[in-house]
Amino acid sequence: MAVTQGRPSRNRANPGLDDTIPLGLKNQRTRRAAKSFAEKGCRDWTPILTCGVSVSFTILGSGSGGNCAYLETPGARLLIDAGLSGRQIRQRLATIARSPETLHGILITHEHSDHIAGLVGLAARLDLPVYCNRLTREAIEAQLHIQISARIFDTGGSFEVGDITVDTFAVPHDANDPVGFMLHTPSGNIGFVTDLGHGTKLVAERVRAANVLLLEANHDVKMLRDDPRRPWSLKQRILSRHGHLSNDGAADLAGEVVSAGLCRLYLGHLSRDCNRPELAHRVVSERLRQMGATHVQVEATSQDTPSPTFLW
Repeated sequence: MAVTQGRPSRNRANPGLDDTIPLGLKNQRTRRAAKSFAEKGCRDWTPILTCGVSVSFTILGSGSGGNCAYLETPGARLLIDAGLSGRQIRQRLATIARSPETLHGILITHEHSDHIAGLVGLAARLDLPVYCNRLTREAIEAQLHIQISARIFDTGGSFEVGDITVDTFAVPHDANDPVGFMLHTPSGNIGFVTDLGHGTKLVAERVRAANVLLLEANHDVKMLRDDPRRPWSLKQRILSRHGHLSNDGAADLAGEVVSAGLCRLYLGHLSRDCNRPELAHRVVSERLRQMGATHVQVEATSQDTPSPTFLW
């Protein structure tokens, strides 16, 4: 399906080196090169792309306060969501030797502020294409009081950006028309599901072919219910079937979609107050271990710092 154009605007504490090298570097040559860069404290893996790696994926930040990821292939450079400030996105891209000026576009899942806050400083200023559905574009422009160079897709359809094919699918969340993405790259498939109240059959079907999956693990149910700072109405919203996925919900969905081809599972959108990275990691990892899926590396993402770049 073609996209239509809308209105234009004008070391953890000194971890082992093997732990710092992305899983995508499987052969000896690339691992040797990566280790050399790690020894020098480098975060930018670009120089070893010539050793056979063609795709890189970096979660720049993920949590209740802001979500943004970067995907680079030989033919495209994209952000997926832009929920950090424009300044923060620029700074975090700089840690991997990239800048917003080199982007080919921004994919948006939905219009909540923790997914679009950076559009004012990036898309509007640099006139970057923003890929979203029609209802999301209308909500973005109303909330941020800007016009974006929108490339409109229909939810459930597919489109291409360079050498990436993007499949879109509906997710159950309290936004106008929220979506998840399956990104087909020259090296493998990346599933992207950040906000959903429960795992539907549609979501499971669409992300089952993922080699890398970003999946929401927003809260621990008990911690959320016991949280004295949140009113009951907000707790009900988060716990609803159109709210956010709990650690147990993430474990259920991960167990449903895990395959021999899934090598990395990122746990995203963790609540600062109602979850802990080690808790989310333990719940999901234990479920996969019980199923014998010990080949999947599980990693909890951070709101404050980018995750190590994953390379193929």
